[in-house]
Amino acid sequence: MRKLILIAIFCLWGTLAQAQDYGDALVIGSIGDASILIPMLATDAASHEVAGLIFNGLVKYDKNLNLVGDLAERFEISDDGQTITFYLRKGVKWQDGVEFTAEDVLFGFKLITDPKTPSAYAGDFLEVDKAEILDKYTFRVHYKKPFAPALGSWGNLVVLPKHLLEGKDITKIDFGRHPIGTGPFKFKEWKTQEKIVLKAYENYFKGRPYLNYVIFRVIPDPTTMFMELKAEGIDWMGLTPLQYARKTNSPSFLSKFRKYKYLSFSYTYLGYNLRHPLFKDKRVRQAISYAIDKKEIIKGVLYGLGVVATGPYKPDTWFYNPNVKRYPYNPKKALELLHAAGWRDTDGDGILDKDGRPFEFTVLTNQGNTSRLLTAQIIQYRLAQIGIKMHIRTVEWTAFIKEFIDKRRFEAVILGWTTSPEPDLYDIWHSSKIKPPGLNFIGYKNPEVDRLLEEGRRTFDKEKRQKIYYRFQEILAEDQPYTFLYVPMALPCIHKRFHGIEPAPIGISYNLERWWVPKSQQKYLIP
Repeated sequence: MRKLILIAIFCLWGTLAQAQDYGDALVIGSIGDASILIPMLATDAASHEVAGLIFNGLVKYDKNLNLVGDLAERFEISDDGQTITFYLRKGVKWQDGVEFTAEDVLFGFKLITDPKTPSAYAGDFLEVDKAEILDKYTFRVHYKKPFAPALGSWGNLVVLPKHLLEGKDITKIDFGRHPIGTGPFKFKEWKTQEKIVLKAYENYFKGRPYLNYVIFRVIPDPTTMFMELKAEGIDWMGLTPLQYARKTNSPSFLSKFRKYKYLSFSYTYLGYNLRHPLFKDKRVRQAISYAIDKKEIIKGVLYGLGVVATGPYKPDTWFYNPNVKRYPYNPKKALELLHAAGWRDTDGDGILDKDGRPFEFTVLTNQGNTSRLLTAQIIQYRLAQIGIKMHIRTVEWTAFIKEFIDKRRFEAVILGWTTSPEPDLYDIWHSSKIKPPGLNFIGYKNPEVDRLLEEGRRTFDKEKRQKIYYRFQEILAEDQPYTFLYVPMALPCIHKRFHGIEPAPIGISYNLERWWVPKSQQKYLIP
C-alpha cells in the first residue's frame, strides 16, 4: 500500500513538473528606449534591463540577495581575499552556436580595462593585478589588494564573445544594436523608440525559457501606457502611485492583472551641478533641502507608497545609517542659510538675488515619468515661497542621457538611481568618476569620501565596512550634493495569465525565463 502511495505521489509530481507550457510572449511597457545593449557601455536602466536577458555573468544575485554562480559553476576565494578562481560551466553556447570559454572572460576583462573603452565601470576591474586562463574552463584573477566588491563585479559586464569582437572597436560596430549573448533570450529586432524584440534561446544552458518572446514596447507617456495595459496591448508595466492606489482596484481590472508592491532598490533625488556658481556653497544646497517638504511629496505624489530618503541606501539594508543629519521641512531655516550665503531680495521682486543675479535655475527630468514631474512641480512651488525661481524642463530619455548628462549640460536634475545589495558606490561618488563617462556627473569631490570609498573596498569585515559606510552617509548628509527625496515602492502590474512569478527580496523578474502561460490562455500564437 505504501509503495502504491509513493508511486502515486511521484506520478503527481511528474504531472506538475510537466505542467508548464511553452509559448506566448510577454510584452513589457517601457518609458524609455534602450541606448546600447552592451552592458559595459550602458549607463541607463532601460539598456541594462534588456541586456540582462541577453547576457550572463560569471556570478549573479539569487532571489535572496546571495551571490551565486551563473556562467561559473562554482568559485573559490583565497583566504586573503585577493584571488578568485572561477570554474566555468562546460557546454555553454553563445547564441550563434560557438562555445563559451575562459577566453571570452579574459577578452571582456581586457576590453573593459582598455583606456579606449568608454566604460563607466572599469574601476572595479582596474583593481585586478593579474587575470589568467588556467584551462579552457578555469579563469583566475589576482587582486593588488583585498577588494570587497570583487566577486559581485563579475556579473554580466565583462563576458563578451571574443570570436565576434576581437580586433574591433565596439563603439563603432553594430553589436550594441545586434548583440549575441549566452542568456535565456536572444536579440531579434529593434525599432528605435518603438520596440525591442527578444526571442527564446533554444539552447540556453539552464533550459529553454517557457515564453517564446519578450517584447519591450517604448511608450513615453504613462497614461497612454496604462491605457495599453487595460486594453491588454501590454502585459507588464510599473504602475504610477496614482494608478496603483486609485485606478486599479475594480473587480474587472483585478480579474485580469496582479499588482505587486515592495520597497525598491532605488531612490529619487534632486541633483545639483556642483560646477555651477549657484550650487557651490553647501549652505545653499542645505537650504533647498530644508525648503522641500519630502513628506508632502510622498503623500501627494506617491500616495504614501514610499519612504523619505536620507542618503543613497534604502532603509532595510545592513549598511543604512538611520542617524544621519536630516532635513525636515523648515522654510525659516532655509532662509537663514540663504541669507548667510549672501542671498537676499534686495529689489523687492520676490526673488532672492546676489551680486545683481537672481536665484533662478532650470531643473531637467525625463519625459514620461509622472512621479518625477509632479515632484518637480511641488519643489518649484516650495522654492518659490522662499524666493527661488525654478523652471522645469522634461527631455526624452535617450536625449537626456546623451545630450545633457553625458555632456554635463545641466544646472540641476531630478533623477533616480537603481541601487544594489552591495554598498560600494565608488563609481557614483568617487572624484575619479567626474569625467565622462563617469557616473559622478554632478562633479562631487570630497577627499574624505574618496578615502572612505577606497577603504570600504578593501575591508571584508562586515562591522568595519558598516562603520565606513555609516561615516560616508554622514558626510553626504552634511554636504547635500543631492537632496535625497524618497525611496519609492516598486509597483509592477502583470497580466494574470503569467504563472511562475515568485516575489522575493530581490524583486520579481529574477526568474523570468521560468515564467509560463497555460496553453489555453496563450495570446500570441507565434512560433
